[in-house]
Amino acid sequence: MNCRAAYLTVLKSSLENIKSKEQLSLVLQQAGRNPSQKTVNKYWTSQTTTLNFDDFCTILKKEKPATKPELLEAFGKIDSDNTGYILHDELYKILTTRGEKMTRDEVSAIIKQADFNCSGKLDYNKFCDLYITTSEQCCKTAREKLEVDSRLRQQQFGSQAETSSEGITLPVLKPSPRILRKTDHKLAPTKGDSRTPSRPSSSQSCKASLSTTVSMGASSNRNTKLIESDTMKEWQCAQSKGCFYLEEDGEIISHKYKLHLPQRSTVCVTIKPLNVRQVEGKSCHCLSVDTALYILKENETQENLQLVSFTEQQNKEMFGWKGELGSGVYWLLPFTTGCRLKKVKPQITAEAKLVYRGEDGELALTKEFRAALLDIFETIDLDGNGLLSLEEYNFFELRTSGEKCDEEAWAVCKENFDMKKNELTRQGFMDLNLMEANDREGDPSDLWVTLLSLGYNKALEMTEACPFVIDIYAEKCEPRIKAIYLEAGSWQLNRAICKSVVNKGEAKVMDGCENIIIYTYKAGRRITSVIENKSENKRGDYSCQQ
Repeated sequence: MNCRAAYLTVLKSSLENIKSKEQLSLVLQQAGRNPSQKTVNKYWTSQTTTLNFDDFCTILKKEKPATKPELLEAFGKIDSDNTGYILHDELYKILTTRGEKMTRDEVSAIIKQADFNCSGKLDYNKFCDLYITTSEQCCKTAREKLEVDSRLRQQQFGSQAETSSEGITLPVLKPSPRILRKTDHKLAPTKGDSRTPSRPSSSQSCKASLSTTVSMGASSNRNTKLIESDTMKEWQCAQSKGCFYLEEDGEIISHKYKLHLPQRSTVCVTIKPLNVRQVEGKSCHCLSVDTALYILKENETQENLQLVSFTEQQNKEMFGWKGELGSGVYWLLPFTTGCRLKKVKPQITAEAKLVYRGEDGELALTKEFRAALLDIFETIDLDGNGLLSLEEYNFFELRTSGEKCDEEAWAVCKENFDMKKNELTRQGFMDLNLMEANDREGDPSDLWVTLLSLGYNKALEMTEACPFVIDIYAEKCEPRIKAIYLEAGSWQLNRAICKSVVNKGEAKVMDGCENIIIYTYKAGRRITSVIENKSENKRGDYSCQQ
């Protein structure tokens, strides 16, 4: 509890990572630690870019909080006469010249505290008491905040599910296989978290290191037929589904993927919207949503990704790219401008019914809700094998509850719901949601939280999400694709979009501003502009419009 309380004092969600040394130090302090710079450097090396909640819990297990005997022992080495006091002059000398040196102002701030200073001396016994009390108060305040916020209290954090030897109780999964739902969908952690948007906006910036030479990129192959059935028939194929989800603040999140190629090969990569349900007389808004896929090569680190290409060829609603890729690991980053996936004013007269009681008094799912659940199952069944693995189910949990379930909770599912080969069947998924309805005695509030977070409106229409499917064809090897994250667009994606537009777009110098160059790229349904500022600060802003 202390672990999660400290984390949420500094960060909004367990899905948010620690991004700096300063943030790591602050979170550790909230957990009752007082880390030295040496301690922080031990966990935040030159290769570290982020630390997640599990990393934080691991650090807490290793870094025990200081005890009063330990503090007194340290002061005792300075107070050789064992008087219980240290002269301020001596304290100044030690703290400003030894170890992690403090400034005189910092030392002055310590000796000005009346609680443990008198007559030019520091009473280090009182100082230790105050230190321990302050440390405990930090933990207490963080826990009180957690207790007040029921949304945070219900979260399951990372994969931590044990009690450490330090006496800090880490989150333990309850017997129920479903992570507790929030009753107020407005508090859902996936709605409105601080994220980098997955579609660029004109108000955002992306550092540009662009050549001073302005050139136009060729784009004559955009209408080339993507897949020639005769030549592709013998190629090996890998497929994965995914989804764009619209957040409360208009941001869009989606799955992110890794592609593994064991050897060099000609490859065809395509992405298109996925119509999960064919309802007679109703058109699917998903098919009008523009999609694109950016292919980036992974080098030494994940942070060092190089743009290879993107899906600029078009065949109806499908976009694709065909070319040669060397062996290695590639990142596939889906993208949509959001022009066709955005907030709309709801015009719903009545709320759909999700559950009802039969003649026997037992709860059952309505026909409409069952149909929506089948669509959801098809969307989250990323590999399309008709079953949900733990990894696939956890993407669903991350979206709807903000957390994962672990192997122990999955074992509970196995005992209570229909599974095949340790994967959840469609019927098992239905029964899981029926169990949730029974847990709430028919109250559909939590079921609506799930539906709303997955892009459904009160009429059970998917209006704020767009499922898609990615196909990878390789001529000489077996490609492997795996969903890694479900998150908003990264700075790598924003940089890739900028670079693609600069490489292939038409460049024009702004009238009267020779340092401002506007690159414009037109591809099917999209027009993308990148504005490069070649003046002293060299920054490029970009915007997308259809």
